Amino acid sequence: MEENNYNINKKLIFLAKSEIRLKILTELKEKPQTLNEIVKKTNITYSSVSSNLNKLEFNKHVIKDNKTYELTPMTKIYINHLIEFKKSMDIIKNFNNFWNKHNIDYINNESIENINDLYESKLIETNPTDIYKTHNTVKNQLIDSKSLKAILPYVHPEYPKLLEQILINDGNIELILNKTIYKGLLGNIDKKTKHDSIKKGNLNVHILNKDLNIYLAICDDTMNLGLFKNDGSYDQNRILSSKNKKSLNWANELFETIKIEAI
Repeated sequence: MEENNYNINKKLIFLAKSEIRLKILTELKEKPQTLNEIVKKTNITYSSVSSNLNKLEFNKHVIKDNKTYELTPMTKIYINHLIEFKKSMDIIKNFNNFWNKHNIDYINNESIENINDLYESKLIETNPTDIYKTHNTVKNQLIDSKSLKAILPYVHPEYPKLLEQILINDGNIELILNKTIYKGLLGNIDKKTKHDSIKKGNLNVHILNKDLNIYLAICDDTMNLGLFKNDGSYDQNRILSSKNKKSLNWANELFETIKIEAI
């Protein structure tokens, strides 16, 4: 058993340590291809593709049939795991400023296990010439949104009117708030609009009797995730934003998980 595990690890290391090999394998995962087809799709030089294909063939990771290369059955299993692992590493590396020195306690284990769903997200950060970039990103989404699901750990002065406009336009809003935020946010929305929206089921609010150390806003087809720093303050300088369907599903599942605490 130990020898078998050693051999598997050795194969995985061989495949993973070359970015070129991973790109070739990713292409062949889609369908069998010729050397020229792989060169064209990957933009890697002919000599590099040819050299690595020879290595892959020698190590029994690909089979050559006439001029076409295809993955061996075991390599198909290996590459699926490798691609997911590489995505995880890229998410950590590319969004290091977002994760590092931040509190992720509100992200449950299942969401962490599915963190690859955030792979196509973008990190939105403020800068000296645009110190309101993160807020304006969400604000512009809210202006055009017909629906909103959000966990709000703070109330921006513009939020009540932005949410009120969604309700006036007969949109749907579902919120998770603590008592303090509830009073600051809902208390500044027109009473009749608020009352009518609750009656029609367009406004649903779930209250938690504790601080919510996470920011999550799902506006129509976009999700935005914000975190608190380890010192307990909310980091308004960066959010993770995505329109990708997997990211939206990830955000919705996290929202529903946290909502259970308020029910």
